[in-house]
Amino acid sequence: MADKPRVLVDINVILDVLQKREPFYGASAGLLAALERGAAQGYVAARSLATLYYLLQKGKNSSEARATMTSLLQIFKIAPVDQETIEQALTLEFRDFEDAVQMVSALRSKVDFLITRNVRDYRPELLPVLQPVDFLETLTE
Repeated sequence: MADKPRVLVDINVILDVLQKREPFYGASAGLLAALERGAAQGYVAARSLATLYYLLQKGKNSSEARATMTSLLQIFKIAPVDQETIEQALTLEFRDFEDAVQMVSALRSKVDFLITRNVRDYRPELLPVLQPVDFLETLTE
């Protein structure tokens, strides 16, 4: 990869950081820090943003949730989820349809990796799927 890698980040990784969920916080925070400093280009599926906002405003007020979302948009580009994405996701034999949508969104955004803590829920033959700690190791090689 001559250019910096492009990664689609699963919402579970973002929530690890925002909610300081142990034992995952360190690696997930390291990933977001790497994206923030430009070591890789981060993407998040559009469908994840609505879910993320909903979860944030449940624990905070709306203005805090909006501020967090605005900060995240400084780090991430949005990977689109449209009719074609949904139609393609319906052809995948994933146990969880949300994961299929995320995979197709990643493929259509031409990312190099999908980063999640639930690696087993994905089909790595479509796109390499890594945990945050494993992706961070690729940056130091």
